[in-house]
Amino acid sequence: MLNIQYSMLGLGLISLLTISCGKKTSNEAAATDSTVVESSIANLTPQQIKSIGIETAPIEQKSFSTILKVSGRVDVPPQNLVSVSVPMGGYLKSSHLIPGMFVRKGESIAIIEDQQYIQLQQDYLTTQSKISFLENEYQRQRELNQSKASSDKVFQQAEMELKTQRILVKSLAEKLKLAGINPEKLTENTISKSINILSPINGYVSKVNVNIGKYISPTEVMFELVNTSDIHLALKVFEKDLDKLNIGQKVTAYTNTYPNKKYPCEIILIGKNLNEERNTDIHCHFETYDKALIPGTYMNAEIAINNAKANVLPEDALVRFEGKQYVFIKKSDSQYEMVEVQAGNTEKGYTEIINAEKLNNQNFVVKGAYSLLMSLKNKAEE
Repeated sequence: MLNIQYSMLGLGLISLLTISCGKKTSNEAAATDSTVVESSIANLTPQQIKSIGIETAPIEQKSFSTILKVSGRVDVPPQNLVSVSVPMGGYLKSSHLIPGMFVRKGESIAIIEDQQYIQLQQDYLTTQSKISFLENEYQRQRELNQSKASSDKVFQQAEMELKTQRILVKSLAEKLKLAGINPEKLTENTISKSINILSPINGYVSKVNVNIGKYISPTEVMFELVNTSDIHLALKVFEKDLDKLNIGQKVTAYTNTYPNKKYPCEIILIGKNLNEERNTDIHCHFETYDKALIPGTYMNAEIAINNAKANVLPEDALVRFEGKQYVFIKKSDSQYEMVEVQAGNTEKGYTEIINAEKLNNQNFVVKGAYSLLMSLKNKAEE
């Protein structure tokens, strides 16, 4: 019985110690957290301020060369992107095109076969052969009509038949041209069941949508060709940044795949219409074209904006801690608060402060900021 009482007493003491230790640990954690929170504020004596040599000043506005970062895609004007089809349809007999291949204007890029081409050429030559007979008949009836040897009706019929055949020959000739056949060179010895599809531009093959033996309907696109002579970069720019841009302004572009490979560009057109997201396209011309830049390629770009007004602080006002940038704001004659900022470009000893709107009417430590950071770190370690 006595042993049981001692055992229960021991358990009680252990439980009490455990609770006591738990409370102590919780308080220590709270104290540590409090220290971390308070470590963003440095309290100094007048002697310390003098020893460190702290100087404060408000944020300044200076003409600053800033970099506007935007993104967009490689694009071409509509007239430089050509879809190739067959106006009259037919079976694809042969083609050597593969995506990425360069073709020249007038070069044969495909051969199409179909019976309708034979019939079209036959109709044209047959109709054309009737023209000379009808012209002679028209002249004969005209002379007879003038001498009243034939009636006006017979003469008018001959005239109408000649005009009808001339119209038919003209329409058939245009159909031949549409199919890629030159009617002026067509004879009974040159009738062919196939036609050549010629490249309408100098450019690169971007798409091949057909295969040998397939029937190509008139509405089907066989190939897409891109003329890269006027390829450009279309970038999205928000409304608030449009007033900073001008025609002729320099742009540096790069891809995500090769960010170190830079492409110099120049702004050639600034859009005038804003979309629902309050941005518009600006178009830039590549100074040197790289054939690896095909339409649709995603690119990042940096635009140098000269003489733009920016909120700046001296470089010494900023300190880096745990990968972030901070400044010290004067709260009173002896108190300074460390505040995180977003730093922009640095030029001539000054650094741009991006989120300066939140820090208006404040005085910043411009000398001695690093010493304040060290004092806070030492305080936190204590």
